[in-house]
Amino acid sequence: MTKYILIGVVIALMVFAVASGRLSGASFGTWIAAMLTLAIFSFLYKDNPIYKFAEHIFIGLSAGYFVALEYWNVFVPNLWNPLLESFRTVSPSGLMLLVPFALGLLLFARFFPKIAWLSRWSMAAMIGSYAGLAIIGALQGDLLAQIRANMIPFLSPGSLTGLKAAAGGNAFFFAILEVLRNPLIVIGLLVTLVYFFFSREHKGGLGAVSRVGVWFLMISFGASFGYTVMSRVSLLIGRLHFLMSDWLGIIH
Repeated sequence: MTKYILIGVVIALMVFAVASGRLSGASFGTWIAAMLTLAIFSFLYKDNPIYKFAEHIFIGLSAGYFVALEYWNVFVPNLWNPLLESFRTVSPSGLMLLVPFALGLLLFARFFPKIAWLSRWSMAAMIGSYAGLAIIGALQGDLLAQIRANMIPFLSPGSLTGLKAAAGGNAFFFAILEVLRNPLIVIGLLVTLVYFFFSREHKGGLGAVSRVGVWFLMISFGASFGYTVMSRVSLLIGRLHFLMSDWLGIIH
């Protein structure tokens, strides 16, 4: 039933657009984009060859685009051009670029079974380097930033002043929320850490506090999931607006 409803809606929109002469102004690129969008939407019914065709086109174009982007923005300016310049000037420091160049070539050994093991050297160097950079980035961007963000006064003096100034209504409600902001952050941090304290069994008071930590975790995960859903709905609205505006010309 869903299949026929979707097909009927698409056909009705196209018939309306053709009858009103709106499709005549759509460019060839707009038609291609609209057909691919509808092909992706066909997955709402079930997995089908049309959806797989559009998916493969998207993945192939993305892979080709990023290969070209990496080649012109990373390989050529950071390795190839400096390497040629070092050969021209006979610079010992520049010739050190032969090491990453050789490691990059060894990655293509994966295509030859007899020497495929050589690519492990390049992969080990690449994974080790990225792991080291990721640890530093995680410490500076996540751990230290979160520790610094939680070094706050339990009650902000400015929030108390705002609570006294608020006479009533919505202003008073938001003033109360402002007063509770720092206590909720500090309490949420502590009870969540208690939940992840596994050296003792969660019984008695420790169990009660850890259950409060679970509530804070679930609220946090729910908010993150809601934000993710909201962003996906925003993408859906954008594609529907493209179909109705740029392709069919029904709305402006």
